[in-house]
This record gives sequence, structure tokens and C-alpha cells, in this order.
Amino acid sequence: MISNSWLKSLELLNPIPAWRQEFSDYNPTRFQQDLLAGLTVGVVALPLALAFGVTSGAGAAAGLFTAIVAGFIGSAMGGSRYNITGPTGAMTVVLLPIIAQYGVDKIFLVGIMAGLILLVMGLLRFGRLIQLIPYPVVIGFTNGIAIIIFLQQIPAMLGVATPRGEHILPITLEALQDYLRQPEMAAPLLTLLTVGLILLWGRYVKHIPGSIVALIAVTLVSLLFDVPRIGEIPTTLPAPHLPAWSFTDVSRLFSPALAVALLAGIETLLSAVVADSMTIRERHDPDREVIGSSFANLLAPIFGGIPATGAIARTAVNVRSGAQTRLSGIIHALFLLLVVVLLGPLAQAIPLAALAGILMVVAVRMIEWEAVQAILRSTKSDLSTMLVTMGMTVAFDLVLAIEVGLVLAGILFIQRMRNSLSLEPMDLTPQVPSHLEVDHDLLRERVVAFRVDGPLFFAAAGEFINNLTQISKVDALILRMRRVKVIDASGANALLTMKQALERKGIKFLISGLQPQPREVLARMGLLDEITTHGHHLFETTDQAIGHAWSHVERNRQTQSESKPVGP
Repeated sequence: MISNSWLKSLELLNPIPAWRQEFSDYNPTRFQQDLLAGLTVGVVALPLALAFGVTSGAGAAAGLFTAIVAGFIGSAMGGSRYNITGPTGAMTVVLLPIIAQYGVDKIFLVGIMAGLILLVMGLLRFGRLIQLIPYPVVIGFTNGIAIIIFLQQIPAMLGVATPRGEHILPITLEALQDYLRQPEMAAPLLTLLTVGLILLWGRYVKHIPGSIVALIAVTLVSLLFDVPRIGEIPTTLPAPHLPAWSFTDVSRLFSPALAVALLAGIETLLSAVVADSMTIRERHDPDREVIGSSFANLLAPIFGGIPATGAIARTAVNVRSGAQTRLSGIIHALFLLLVVVLLGPLAQAIPLAALAGILMVVAVRMIEWEAVQAILRSTKSDLSTMLVTMGMTVAFDLVLAIEVGLVLAGILFIQRMRNSLSLEPMDLTPQVPSHLEVDHDLLRERVVAFRVDGPLFFAAAGEFINNLTQISKVDALILRMRRVKVIDASGANALLTMKQALERKGIKFLISGLQPQPREVLARMGLLDEITTHGHHLFETTDQAIGHAWSHVERNRQTQSESKPVGP
């Protein structure tokens, strides 16, 4: 019998309830916004799809087929109303060595296997792990992408061929050097004309995207010049077919497929998070988004496409262009299909300089200026995390930027948590029980107490031990732990080490106010009885611990008096 949790997971395979909720208040005005957003994203996606297909080694057609099929399926089946799926730069970095080692034919099998792995991940509800990515990492990643998009347009803006390479900064410098050797003004002027038209059009007309107007106008003007253009593109979508495979292929390609699946899942979810950060509408469903990515990667290779992910830049364009629902992503895919089937000869005339101008405007608008200002007013660690993530994105690659950003954020978080642990000495006099006859001066001399506040974990355990094991010449030490809500194995071992060190000095170690989580950890590790002397040195309140400590003081004082030699 299938459990309720699995039934809920299987519901993710049915997108109809999500569609009904999303389109419950749909109207012609919102459709117009979706239509214009979808067309705008389609215009942006066309050169990117071709370029990423070529970069991956599978060819321009494969990139375009990916954008059509994966774009349609990802939008229809996913958990975000804004996410745009297609070929991306991060994925090409992973695909290049796979194609080099196994051949371009195997990349389609890798895509299908990655889709199956993503399907399992989605059903197991791994999608919510994206919530662990800190906000400064997301903002740094997004702004880094914007800088890369802008720099990627430099060769097209200058009218020179894009130099080969993996990193954008050397490519940009080489493109500038190529241009300076033989400068031409046509392409730069067309780019500037495109940017100017977009900005002026947007100031006076809101309902029609300036990018579409600029694209048409600049394309017509460019016919007077000899400038680089898109060139020949496919005119048909191939018939669906399964790639050849064997069990041997599945076995040796599992590791590459797992890498592709992990990247597709992470980048798709990150793209959805970026979309959420740019809008106040309903948040995405991460588990359903992983399911949508799985179907996109299952079906795209069947139509000759390569593995796909959520495309952060195109998603940002979609949001900025006023998208209302997932229909904008579907329209973007249908637009690309229309280009393939009907508009191929016309699209071939589009100058790369015009596309460069469009994407430059998009890149500048992508930068989260308000988020950057907010982080600047935040902590130094958040600012450092954002800047390092952004720098790594631009200088190296997207996957490495996420990894480094997460590691840095984790280290800085640990440092903050370490600093949040405080150890303060307590004055025991006000807390002495009224019924207890105590010599207060002797109590202060022979019993010390400390209040611990904060998480006791591995980063703070060493310093914690050093501070307390320096104590000597007392009869008892009380550790008030009511404000310690969390402890880990290192913290538990620190308590044991400290207890053993104090007892070697003849000092009794007493604990008061032990909270449920620390008590449970100590019990599971088998240390609770040893640290608390089978519960005899564990107390609910500090005044109870004081009473017990005083009994040790009196006992030691009596022992010392009895051991003194009697005079003649």
C-alpha cells in the first residue's frame, strides 16, 4: 500500500492543479503582458541558444532545439511561473568534457539519464534544499551573471569574431585587441542605436517592448552595411527519436549524468529563487520545479537537444518584461519554433550588433541595485560573501562561484556563531537559598559559577575548554546552561574533557538548567551519566546546584580540619 507521503510526491507529476490556481483570474490584459514578455525572451533566447549549442560541441541546431522543447516543457511542468529553461553557459562547461570523452552522440543519452535522476530527486523532495543558499550568494551570483552577459556582447558590439576561451575576461580583452588592429564603426554604431532606441522607446511607450522595436529598426538600417549577422539557422524541428544505448553505456555514463543532473537541479532552482527575489508574487514550488526540469531533460534529447537548466538571465528578462504566468515561457518556446519553421530567412538578417545592444540593456537592468544597497548596509560578512561570489562568477565559472560562495558563507556563519557563545562569571550570593546557612565570603572563595549563552559546537569547543580548565583552588564549579539551546558532538566532548580536567584537580563539576537538545545529545553519545556523575551533579536550577556545591565546601573544610595535627 502506497504511503501518504508518496501519494503527495506523485501529485507533483500532475501540473493541472497548479495551472488552475495560476490561471484562475487570467484576463486579456495579463495575456498581453505574457505575450510581450514571451516574445522578448524569445528574441533574447535565440542567439543564446545558438551560441550555447555551438559552445557545448553539439552544434547550433541542438542548442535551438533545446530552447524550444525544454523551454516549453519546463514552463508547462515546472513549479515557477517565471522560470525559463534552455541551454546555459554553466551546462556547456560540464558538457564539453563529456562530449570530448564519449562523443557527441552520447550526450543525448546523458541528458535522458539526467532527466531520470532529476525525476527521482523531485519525488524525494530534494528541491527544498535550495533554501539553504544564503541571500548574498544569490545576489552575488545574479549580479555576476549580469556582468558576464554585458561583457559577452563586446565582440558582437565591435563587429569582431568571438575569441575562443572558457573565461569572459580574457575573451573580452582579446576582442578589444582584435578590434583595435582593424577598427570599424558600423557595428558599434548599430549597438549604440539599439541601446538608444530601447531607452527612448521605454520612456514614452510602455506596452510594446523597446527591444522588439529596436531589433526591427536596426535590422533594416543594418542592411546598408556589411556587418556580422546571425547567419543560417535550422528550418525544421527533427522527428522524435531515442538515442542508441546499452547497459554498458548506462553504467559508464552514470557519473557524468549525475553531474549534469545536479547542475541542472541547482541552477534551475537558483533561477527560480532569483525570479522570486524580483517579484512579490506567489513563491515557486521547488519540488515541482525539479520535476519540470526532469521532464525537460527527458524530452529535449529525444528531439535532438542537449541537457538544459533554468536560465537565470532569460528568467530575469522574463520578469523584467512583465511576465504574469508560465504562459510567457511557453510563448517564448513557440516563438523560437516559429523562427525555425517560418522566419529562418528573415532572422538570418538580424545583425549581431543589435542583439548585443539588447542584451547590454538587459544586463544592466538585471543588476539588483536595491539588494546590493541593502547588503552594503548589512554585515561585513554578507558583503564579503556577495563580492566574492560575484567575482568568482565573472572570473571563473558559475558552478565554482556557488561552491565558493556557500563555503565562504558557511565559514563566516560559523565565525558569527562562535562569537555568539559567551561565558560570564556569576555572583552566587543573591541566589543562595534562604534556608541554607552559608558563609558568603567562603562561598565566593570556594565555589565559582559561569553562565553559558549560545550554541556550544565545534568552532567554540576548544576555547570553551581552555577558559574553564584554568580554574583551580576551588571546591566546585557550576555551569549554568539554561541558555544553551544547541550542542553538537564537539561541545559534548568539551564538557566531558572539562569535567575530567577539573576532577583531576579535585574540583566538582556541576551543571544546572540543561536543555532538552543538549540532554538528548549527551544521552545518545553515552556521556550524560559520566558528565553528571549519574545525575547527581545535574540540577534543574542554579540555587539547587549552589546548595550541593556548599555541601562539598563544608565536607572539604571538615576534612581539612580533621587532618590538621593536634598541638601538644
